[in-house]
Amino acid sequence: MPLIIVILGVALLLLLVTVVRLNTIFSLLITSVAVGFAMNMNAADILKSVETGVSGTMGQLALLLAFGSLLGKLMAEGGAAEKITTVLTSVFGRKNLPWAMVLTGFLVGIPLFYNVGFIVLVPFVFMVCASNKMPLLYVAIPLLAALSVTHGYLPPHPGATAIAVTYNADIGLTMAYGIVVAIPAIIIGGPLFGRTLKRIPTNPPAEFFPERNQADRKELPGFAISIFTGLFPIILIAFGSFAHLIFPEGSSWLSALRFLGDPVMALMIASLVAMYTMGIRQGKSLREQSESVEEAIRGIMMILFIIAASGVFKQILVDSGVANYIADITANLSLSPIVLAWLIAGIIRLVIGSASVAGLTAAGIMLPIVQAGNVTPELMVLATGAGSLMFSHVNDPGFWMFKSYFGVSMKDTFRSWTVMETLVSVIGLIGVLILHWLGH
Repeated sequence: MPLIIVILGVALLLLLVTVVRLNTIFSLLITSVAVGFAMNMNAADILKSVETGVSGTMGQLALLLAFGSLLGKLMAEGGAAEKITTVLTSVFGRKNLPWAMVLTGFLVGIPLFYNVGFIVLVPFVFMVCASNKMPLLYVAIPLLAALSVTHGYLPPHPGATAIAVTYNADIGLTMAYGIVVAIPAIIIGGPLFGRTLKRIPTNPPAEFFPERNQADRKELPGFAISIFTGLFPIILIAFGSFAHLIFPEGSSWLSALRFLGDPVMALMIASLVAMYTMGIRQGKSLREQSESVEEAIRGIMMILFIIAASGVFKQILVDSGVANYIADITANLSLSPIVLAWLIAGIIRLVIGSASVAGLTAAGIMLPIVQAGNVTPELMVLATGAGSLMFSHVNDPGFWMFKSYFGVSMKDTFRSWTVMETLVSVIGLIGVLILHWLGH
């Protein structure tokens, strides 16, 4: 019955958004409340889930979106965006720009959570496409496929690392296996699949796709200062992520780098740096830049509320006990442990929407099998992580972030974003099974 209720809830949401044409925020909240009552939650618990869903989803994301939007706008207005895309085009060639995005997403995605990497890097996609008049999703999907794979099943990313710790797997070996599995998943789910999306219409918010004003300056900034400004938050986050390899626990240097490497702090500091490098350094006062700050914040308000409402839907599904129900009905399935781990994570992801919840829940279910020593823990990490990416749809905040940023219809979000996530999940499983077969 819980699975039927969830399916009916998703159908109701699609009906409200696509047929009734009700605002997405109202549609998500109405569906969440309806599913909550159908799952026998009382009114007080539903209200608590609403509050938890909004606060849990927006706790860090609100400031990340705000500072990420501001940084992108400052770089576009200051000319850094155009300079970077000009150099990228000359180095890789216009034809190979999707592969440049794959490399960027792979290298940058390792230390970043998916949402952070999305917010930091998607403005680069807008810059590249605007400068070269290229289809937006053709360039974006390769980047997002790389980000998704590193987030889902490639240590040292925090999500994959948490699953590895649960299984007591060797992090280094998991990473080595993970790279082998990740490469074909990214290539097929990214550049190859992206070629099929060239004709999908996109309409990103104007705040994320600003036109360069020739009257604002006489020449573009240098490439070095442009790339430094764009990568500065990533540098800070990377220092914070890997500082423990250099400094011992309790060290003041470690604490300082972790503080500066917090994604919110890193993006705030990077925005301040951009105000200097892309503003003051080019003759614009802070007062002149204040309008850009306000426009950047105003431009993300609708996206913020849509993501918050999607967080409510996810939280209702978590609090109603759907994950535990899935755990009970899948615990005794007689399948290969690798396939079973992938399947359980995939079902939880499909029903609940959160990749992190799906991966860690599935890891808890599969832990006794791993402890029995019948399967390689490192491969189980990859299988579980791959399953947690399966078929992202309307209960996943990432689905709505993609839809809102790129301005695509529900139908086109399914045929681009959802299919890409499914591809990297299935190809990841196939890669793990091949490694398992080779090892025996």
